[in-house]
Amino acid sequence: MMNRKELPLRKLLQLRYSWAAWLVLIASLAVTVLLWQVSIRLVEDRTEARFKTQSLQLRTAIEERLLNYEQVLAGSAGLFAVAGEVDRDDWREYVDNVDINRYYPGIQGIGYVKRIGVRQMADHIASVRKDGVLNYLVTPLGTGPDYYPMVYLEPGTERNRKALGYDAFSDPVHRHAMARARDHAEPKVTGKVVLVQEEVAEDQAGFLMYYPVYQGGEIPESRVERQMMLAGYVFSAFRMNTLLDGIVGLISPFLDVKIYDSGEVSRDTQMYGSNLGSLDEDFSFEMSQTITHGGRDWLLQTRSTPAFDYLASDPRPPIVLGSGIVISLLMFLFVLTMIRGRIMAQIGAGRYRAITEGAANVTLVLDRDGTPRYASPSSHDILGFDPDKVYGLELASLVHAEDWPQLKSGFDEAVKSPGKQMPVIRGRIRDAQGQWRDMEGTFTAMLTVPGVNGVVLSLRDLTQLKAAQTELHRLAFYDPLTGLANRQLFRDRLNHVVRRSRRTEEPAALMFLDLDGFKRINDTLGHDSGDELLKQVSQWLSGCVREEDSVARLGGDEFVVLLSRISGPDDAGKVAEAILRRLCQRIRLNDHEVGVTVSIGITMIPHDSEDPGALMKYADLAMYRAKELGRNTYQFFTPAMNIKAARRLLQQEELATALEGDRFVLHYQPKVDLESERVIGVEAFLRWHHPEKGLVSAQQFITLAEETGLIIRLGELALRQACIQVQALERAGFESLKMAVNLSVRQLTDSGFLDMMRQVITETGVSPERLELEMPAELLNEDPRMLRELLVSLHDMGVCLILDDFGTGSCSLVALQQLPLDVIKIDHRFIRDIPYNVSATDVASAVIALARKLHLTVVAEGVETPQQLSFLKSAGCAQCQGNLFSYPLDEDALIGFLIRQYERPLIS
Repeated sequence: MMNRKELPLRKLLQLRYSWAAWLVLIASLAVTVLLWQVSIRLVEDRTEARFKTQSLQLRTAIEERLLNYEQVLAGSAGLFAVAGEVDRDDWREYVDNVDINRYYPGIQGIGYVKRIGVRQMADHIASVRKDGVLNYLVTPLGTGPDYYPMVYLEPGTERNRKALGYDAFSDPVHRHAMARARDHAEPKVTGKVVLVQEEVAEDQAGFLMYYPVYQGGEIPESRVERQMMLAGYVFSAFRMNTLLDGIVGLISPFLDVKIYDSGEVSRDTQMYGSNLGSLDEDFSFEMSQTITHGGRDWLLQTRSTPAFDYLASDPRPPIVLGSGIVISLLMFLFVLTMIRGRIMAQIGAGRYRAITEGAANVTLVLDRDGTPRYASPSSHDILGFDPDKVYGLELASLVHAEDWPQLKSGFDEAVKSPGKQMPVIRGRIRDAQGQWRDMEGTFTAMLTVPGVNGVVLSLRDLTQLKAAQTELHRLAFYDPLTGLANRQLFRDRLNHVVRRSRRTEEPAALMFLDLDGFKRINDTLGHDSGDELLKQVSQWLSGCVREEDSVARLGGDEFVVLLSRISGPDDAGKVAEAILRRLCQRIRLNDHEVGVTVSIGITMIPHDSEDPGALMKYADLAMYRAKELGRNTYQFFTPAMNIKAARRLLQQEELATALEGDRFVLHYQPKVDLESERVIGVEAFLRWHHPEKGLVSAQQFITLAEETGLIIRLGELALRQACIQVQALERAGFESLKMAVNLSVRQLTDSGFLDMMRQVITETGVSPERLELEMPAELLNEDPRMLRELLVSLHDMGVCLILDDFGTGSCSLVALQQLPLDVIKIDHRFIRDIPYNVSATDVASAVIALARKLHLTVVAEGVETPQQLSFLKSAGCAQCQGNLFSYPLDEDALIGFLIRQYERPLIS
């Protein structure tokens, strides 16, 4: 029998097994939800219908109540038409007979407003007082000509007596209704008012209904006649709460009812509120209706309340939902039970296939003689054999001859131990393409198991695993770009060579190589071009050494070569020369042809050291020495290099500390215009306040700053101080002086240089036209396209661009013509030999003439003698600077110098 553990509930509930049950459950729940929503909708429709019915009944009841009150008022007006004159007692008797408290709730009283002319006022007041109203007065008193005081008001309660004598026509709300009633001969209703007879603390809304009474009892035909024949008004005063509470309580006791005058929803126009409003405006239904009576429009607003919703609730939707969920779950369980039975049957019938048809392994079933009778479908994916043709396979022919005895022995041991899994056996199996595949497997004898009746061989393919291991080894020990050994593998090889050299005293050599100018190629042509160059260099290097030697890439453009066995330094030098010759050539990258050179440092093993780390350091120092000597050469390590490196490291630390401690200042050398003989600008020179050496010039540390990258921060510091000094000179009255700042190639080619320039100019507020940027002539060796974009951006800012050290290096005339330069500066080395060196004199004259042809201003630096100055003036040089005029000055001395130069000319 099948065990429950063979098919746990969690597995049974998986979608691939029980999808039909889940489908039934989802469908049943969907039908349940649909029926539940329908029942909710039916209940809501029934509740809404009840709400609308009560709202409509409420409106009808209010309209009927107002119509009844209008008829009472019409009867009161008819009393005047029949009797002509009605005294106070007649009026009281009439109102008592009407019995308004019993039959007409909400009416505060029924009264009569009489039209009194201003000349009749005194007689009127006396007559009313004579009737017993001793304190009777007409209020408020206006300008006439007619007044409309309330003469009668019954029942004669204390409250109603307060209203006697009140001239309602004086109030605009009353007057509007009274005038319309008079003109149309119809009863009219006032807007929202607070009745005169209300107590101070009672401010409930009320209204009055006026019915006109005309002289003679007949209604005149025209409006003018009605105005002339008006005798007065009968009126009813209503309190809204008293009027409507009974109606609302009878018809819609659980609805929130509000009535607004003139159809406007606001606190000022609200005439009635049932005070059943829900918190937070929580209502299910809302309805607005208009009640029109007596010339007024009332907005009747009804809303359902929680109490109304509760009374209208129906238990059927929850019953539908609960019943549907229970039925859905029962159907789900029923279908799940059927599925489980089917799956268990499949497990019982297909146990054999479940064992043998794994996708990851090849499963073979062999008979007692070792002949294959079954192969799993995975044998086609892994070995390429058709499982249906397994009978034609001969196992011995598929196994490597060296591995067959071990495999045969494992089979025999399995037959002797039925049901026991044998130890793992590894062997090489030939696939359908004839390739050997590394596999491992185990034998399990199931000769007496029904449905199997054989020996099961389960094989696992190790080919991909071994390939992955090989790839991991490659990634761990080889450079992925060039395929050369990486740092880790090379360190192991170096350790091995050092140990062997120590043991055998046979010399070896370590070379450290660095490509010259690789960063420039990488930055200008892109990383793809740089990678292509590195791959080509790795091939060249590999072709220059023997198989037993090692070539590795440490990272970037740094390579190392390990010569494992040599006779001495001469052999190492010959290999270095071969590498220099092989690499010193031009290569085309990304449509650009670039030159490649390399600097090589060599250290001897074990002569220089027996420590691998020290050897790497010494070779690196020797390589830097080769770069200092002009590059494209090699140098052997000497102990002096180590001392120099230690000194260099100390200087680097001192320089970084000085930068952090703000120990750098600027000195300024004036620049003189030869025509006006006045100072027109200054050049800023960076100085280091060394705690021991005093003031150190830039020539002593600028190279170190460039090599260490500190030049970027130093350059920004110098530019910022120079801009601040420009502002200080302006405040001192020297508004026209320009400030020249020296820049290095590394600064200018830095990716953040332009952003730094804009930031400093913005933060200091200096005008860009006051700045001059002096750029070294070697900048022209950079990528022309990049250089032009840089200089155009700087020129667009408004700064002056000066090409420094003109005449040295490779100064292209094409570049001078195409780049937006403003000034060129003749190198001081040409100036110092004037006028004694004819060659220097000719070069200076030629440079000045060339610059003037190119419309460039010429500046000569390093002018120290009157003879030099005289020659430069005669040659047409525009500006000069040098110790002849002034040494570099600090900012205080500069101000004094400038003041003195305005008192007398600098050139006599």
